[in-house]
Amino acid sequence: PPSPDWDEAALGYNAYSILQTGRDEYGKFLPLVLRSFDDYKPGLYVYFIIPLIQLFGLSIIVVRLPSVLFGVGTVVTTYFLILELLNREEKWVWFFEARWVALLSAFFLAISPWHIQFSRIAFESNVGVAFNVFGALAFIKGLKKPYFLLLSVFLFSSNVYIYQSNKVFSPLLLLALVVIYRNVLRRVSKKIIVLAVLVGVLVGLPMLFSTITNKESLARARGVSVFSDQTQFLKSNSEKIIRDKNNGDILGMILDNRRIEYGKAVIAGYVAHMDMNWLFITGDLPRHHAPNMGLLYIWELPFVLIGLYMVGFGKFPRKFKAVIITWFLLAPIPASITSGVPHAIRTLNFLPLFPLFTAFGLLTFIFYVKKVSSFVLKSILFLVVIGFGILNFGYYLNQYFVQQNNIVSQEWQYGYREAIEEMQRADTRYDKVIVSNRPHLDQSYIFFLFYLKYSPQKYHKEVGMASGGFRENHLFGKYEFRPIVWEKEKKNRNILYIGRPEDFPTGVSEIKTIYFLDGKPAIRLVEG
Repeated sequence: PPSPDWDEAALGYNAYSILQTGRDEYGKFLPLVLRSFDDYKPGLYVYFIIPLIQLFGLSIIVVRLPSVLFGVGTVVTTYFLILELLNREEKWVWFFEARWVALLSAFFLAISPWHIQFSRIAFESNVGVAFNVFGALAFIKGLKKPYFLLLSVFLFSSNVYIYQSNKVFSPLLLLALVVIYRNVLRRVSKKIIVLAVLVGVLVGLPMLFSTITNKESLARARGVSVFSDQTQFLKSNSEKIIRDKNNGDILGMILDNRRIEYGKAVIAGYVAHMDMNWLFITGDLPRHHAPNMGLLYIWELPFVLIGLYMVGFGKFPRKFKAVIITWFLLAPIPASITSGVPHAIRTLNFLPLFPLFTAFGLLTFIFYVKKVSSFVLKSILFLVVIGFGILNFGYYLNQYFVQQNNIVSQEWQYGYREAIEEMQRADTRYDKVIVSNRPHLDQSYIFFLFYLKYSPQKYHKEVGMASGGFRENHLFGKYEFRPIVWEKEKKNRNILYIGRPEDFPTGVSEIKTIYFLDGKPAIRLVEG
């Protein structure tokens, strides 16, 4: 994408601040949880950035690099995970080898639009997926070489420091693996089992302590929960109950009970992630997928369905099927209790399952088509699949690498770097710089900290613990971040205003206009 969004800028500057001072933007020493914009996100991703900033300096490439590296690692590890799962039981019969399933799964993951989208940007969820895949592989390896179980528990436990959803998903996946392979685990030394439990407790305890002692640490979870907007929900629910009582509708009174209503909301949120339209056609938010595409290729649809059927009913190892099906059923759980579903980030743990289903479906298709006696029909079927696949892949490459920046640069808060560079050319002329913080320039202060590489030591002295969050007014140095109301502003040529096009009337002394990549005006720099 053409620029960092506010979360990426926050991750970068907080890493820079911790590297320089040992404290985040709020002055908190080596935080496990980043307050950031009052969303209190797990902070491990920041610590992956820190050594890279030390080596290469602060830049958006450096901020995104951990996600890139872990994304590549997920592809490689997926190959070995599927190979291990399929080869755990030697006595299984089917018409293709495990290595082809593993190789194709890794390949389809490598070119997956869903995976590419999030492994090229600093989204902590992508690293969380990697830790789950690494942890699952270490667990399966640990059934033969028990010391790998310690690594598996360490990886799953560490995942609670990476992304919110994994506070739910990772423990559930580890528990599922323990239940599925419980008979094998009985043969493992009790010493290893005790050590593994101890590792899990020691790694997870600081996050548990932080969650208990800091009431705000679950602020983000509460904010996006389906239970958060209780006023409107309960008002609607009360109206239904009153209507049911007036009508003497006993069944309605039972079904409209607020606990039932909450249950229905959670189930609806869960089921929403099985929506084929969301997966293959529309996606959700513009930043989560290439324009005019879903999260997966359309050509994958029949093969995903075939693959799902094969996993459920094919002659594969029983435990392999249990792991894949359980993983698939667990993936939407963290997102199901949130609003704004279906959600591509909160369910990123669906990867690497869809590439696996596609691989099974395609290999099944090839097996049966090879049995077709007519060479012409066989050739047509193969050419149709190959041709449509190539066209769909080519369309995706164009939408992602060519069209995306032009179409959705506003969604990526494009223009800050260009505006700041222009400001710096004439910075000494101005005693004060006032920057709008109204949409689409939300959280503008963090972009100035990031691009100016503003001294964290100086920032802490000027601001203290009163950093960003969602405060209406924010200032450091000669920079002030607040709504711009032109009629009330002091007209002083020593002041530079940086705001939205609508913040200024015509006829002002404009220094520069920054445009979105689709040609629409994004940011204006105006002299007071």
